[in-house]
Amino acid sequence: MPTALITGITGQDGLYLAEFLLAKGYDVHGVIRGQNNPKRDLVERLLPDVRLHNGDLTDMSSLIRALRDSDPDEVYNLGAVSFVAYSWENAQLTTDVTAKGVLNMLEAVRLHTGDQPEGVRFYQASSSEMFGKVQEVPQHERTLLWPRSPYGVSKVFGHYMTINYRESYGMHASSGILFNHESPRRGPEFVTRKISEAVARIKLGLQDELVLGNLDAERDWGFAGDYVEAMWLMLQQPSADDYVIATGEAHSIRDFLDAAFAHIGVDDWTPYVRQDPRFMRPAEVDHLIGDASKAREVLGWKPKVSFRELVALMVDADLAATQQGW
Repeated sequence: MPTALITGITGQDGLYLAEFLLAKGYDVHGVIRGQNNPKRDLVERLLPDVRLHNGDLTDMSSLIRALRDSDPDEVYNLGAVSFVAYSWENAQLTTDVTAKGVLNMLEAVRLHTGDQPEGVRFYQASSSEMFGKVQEVPQHERTLLWPRSPYGVSKVFGHYMTINYRESYGMHASSGILFNHESPRRGPEFVTRKISEAVARIKLGLQDELVLGNLDAERDWGFAGDYVEAMWLMLQQPSADDYVIATGEAHSIRDFLDAAFAHIGVDDWTPYVRQDPRFMRPAEVDHLIGDASKAREVLGWKPKVSFRELVALMVDADLAATQQGW
């Protein structure tokens, strides 16, 4: 039975990845920050077979302990301060966790493996936000990185540090440059979930207005449950490498609104949506669309859930959750 250790297990990707690995027969361990983490109960309820270890990406000694106690074959570093808007308000914390946390995890793994650097296979969660002010369309593994937020800059640091540990120490360390991936488990602060929750509440007569920022920004949206399979596939390869994971389709916020409101039978959403400059980014990322041909060719990966299926899945989940809360 292979063993995996996941940082960021309380997040959307961590939950889906843990479920995926458990179904494959893995012994799954997770690093969770704080003794009284409010999401501990969620993980224990959804994933009773996962063993949790207290740890923090800013504290290398706790990561070394988690590695010692779990003795994993694979490490998935998903932990980060991952809300882009928050990173402008808290650039230092974002850097400490999302950038330096990668270094701490890589170094902890290097120390744990000793003279067998490939003994633990390492996955780093890189991000399409690294492309920022995009230099070509679509973006692939060789596209110049031009991040436009403290979060994006932090992800670039972690990405290149992963490459450096692979090249300098011989570690089996791969990065997945994942484009936007969503699900009903996405946090309510993210625009996609903000829309699906609001649309559900509007359908049920509990809300009459949705306030958003830029409606013209375009993203390559996929289903998080599809994307965790790509993470696993990377660590099954004989050689470590970096891969863009994306659908190859770009949709604007307006497109997301079209699909979400259409799912509840509303053709014209303009009476329900208001724009507010407070929700505009200081430096916008306008157009992200990924070229995942390398992942298709090498990993045999492709997305299964379409854009409209994803939007419908999220709206239906929020309708059910809202009705259960009555």
